[in-house]
Amino acid sequence: MNVRNLLSTLLVGCALATPASGADKIQVVATTPDLASIARAVGGDTVEVTALARPTEDPHFVDPKPSYILRLNKADVLIEGGATLEAGWLPPLLDGARNPRIALGAPGRVVASQGISLLEVPAALDRSMGDVHPYGNPHYLLDPVNAQTVAQTIAGALCGVDHDHCDGYEARARQFRAAIDAKLPQWQSALSGARGQKVVTYHKNFDYLARRFGLDVVDTLEPKPGIPPSPTHLAELIPKMKAQGVRLIIVEPNREQRSPEFVAEKTGARVLLLPIMPGDGEAVDYIGLIDYDVQQLQGALRPT
Repeated sequence: MNVRNLLSTLLVGCALATPASGADKIQVVATTPDLASIARAVGGDTVEVTALARPTEDPHFVDPKPSYILRLNKADVLIEGGATLEAGWLPPLLDGARNPRIALGAPGRVVASQGISLLEVPAALDRSMGDVHPYGNPHYLLDPVNAQTVAQTIAGALCGVDHDHCDGYEARARQFRAAIDAKLPQWQSALSGARGQKVVTYHKNFDYLARRFGLDVVDTLEPKPGIPPSPTHLAELIPKMKAQGVRLIIVEPNREQRSPEFVAEKTGARVLLLPIMPGDGEAVDYIGLIDYDVQQLQGALRPT
């Protein structure tokens, strides 16, 4: 079902739906599982959190479902990644939901990228550059320090819509930030031997993770963001990887595997499937995701 038909089918039902304010818990909708995990950590038992995207989906291209419009209609709070991460699929759903509580500028609308120093902000926009984000790279949550900022942003928003439980939201946000502060030295120690190692990624999902832990992303399998690998680009990439001694290709599990496997065969590099969302594989929550990814990188980059 396309978005236009989906909206037409559900418009009347959404208009008659019971407002979320009558629910026992604050109804929070997050666009992605990583945002949902942080929201649960901050909200505790006071909130009910659902994520729209599945852990295995590309957050740029989420398949809209009728249930998403109903969830958005009942939401007290919507948490989006921002920086145009969801620009291709979220706006039509919001148009169908017709929920003023989560409209832009409303207390219940949370743009998680606020307060984040984004990488790769383009000096100019040109469609020939591929799917370039005008505000910068939106995959900032694989840097756990950025997750601390997002937790505080979420706490502030929850306080804005639920004053009675504000102390709890702020306390749990502090606990979340403290948990990352406690883990960060362990993660950095685990990858200390890999600092400066050159890697190639499929998409630009891992730039923030690489920067935090000192890895050097020299190129991507995509010739430009959002454009599938081409034979011409891969033919140029292979000698570049050989010349720079790249031993690792990092790929999200939902990507096609033929291109990275071909390049790995030609260069002797290893392909590492690394989840970007909790709930994909062994990582059940945000801190578990970073734990798992660090462990996998440590093993893949260990000197031979």
